Amino acid sequence: MKYYSRKLIKPGDLNARNTLFGGALLRWIDEEAGIYSMTKLDTKNVVTKYISEIDFVSSAKQGDVIEIGLAFSKIGRTSISFSCEVRNVFTKQTIIKIENIVFVTVDAAGIPQPHGKNLQNLELH
Repeated sequence: MKYYSRKLIKPGDLNARNTLFGGALLRWIDEEAGIYSMTKLDTKNVVTKYISEIDFVSSAKQGDVIEIGLAFSKIGRTSISFSCEVRNVFTKQTIIKIENIVFVTVDAAGIPQPHGKNLQNLELH
């Protein structure tokens, strides 16, 4: 798992319990996963197709710094898949795990299109 970005938990990111709002975290994960997909597939024309079960392991509070990690798992004709883990930067405690996130390349009409990548020409670092 490589960790790609970090976020500081601020007051606007909190829920009614004053812990990290899950919706804010999922927005950050979707954005980071989208950027990852674009860079690996060499196109901005990607959309979120699927996010598997989300396992909220622990929480974060205001002032915590978290990092979003992604690991490649599979390449398809129109898709790319990976797993995700978010953890606290300082304690390394896992906050959330997602086993499978899938992005698909699309044309201007939103129809899936082959991306032309395979394991041999996919840059994984």
